[in-house]
Amino acid sequence: MIVAAVLVAGGSGSRLGSAVPKAFVPIAGRTLLEHAVSRFRDDPRVRDCVVVAPDGWVDQAFAASNCPVVPGGSTRQLSVDAGLLALPADIDTVLVHDVARPFVPVAVIDRVLDALARGCDAAVPALPVTDTIKQVDDDANVVATVDRDRLVAVQTPQGFRLAALVAAHEAAPDASASDDAMLVESMGGKVVVVRGDEDAFKITTPRDLLLAEAVAARG
Repeated sequence: MIVAAVLVAGGSGSRLGSAVPKAFVPIAGRTLLEHAVSRFRDDPRVRDCVVVAPDGWVDQAFAASNCPVVPGGSTRQLSVDAGLLALPADIDTVLVHDVARPFVPVAVIDRVLDALARGCDAAVPALPVTDTIKQVDDDANVVATVDRDRLVAVQTPQGFRLAALVAAHEAAPDASASDDAMLVESMGGKVVVVRGDEDAFKITTPRDLLLAEAVAARG
């Protein structure tokens, strides 16, 4: 496999109360983007990285990552499309990662790549759902309690055979998909789950920043 990572650095940072896009929020002296890129550079199996930056932040993204940078689109799917178009021609395997998950362990990246090496079209890291899940109607009435034993919470990076992901994006009826593996599923591709990690949490709220500072301090 010849592997590249597409790091999606979207997100306004508004829910964090930040004046800069989320990817440029500092944690322990480094931006989320710097933390995220370092995880993929630490994996010798990942040859290339491409960063998809918020509009108007291409130069800052290059300075933070020292990777090729392209501007994103108006949706996440369009942003991933832009990253895929920027990949070198010989890439056959791609990891799509949200920079909002800056502390994904290299072991998780390797588990995704190992699953792809065994022949699936896509592999996604995930953790078991621990909360009880209720299904509700439009009026907030509970209509069912979902069996959580068959539920997982998906993280990134999601890994793909590049040809499968490109075909799935091209076949999508619109550009609104928030999950790339969902597009491959809709094409009948084989998608498998591998074990994720609690350190691959997504930074969304100010409370998450406190946890991020603790993880960074732990090293």
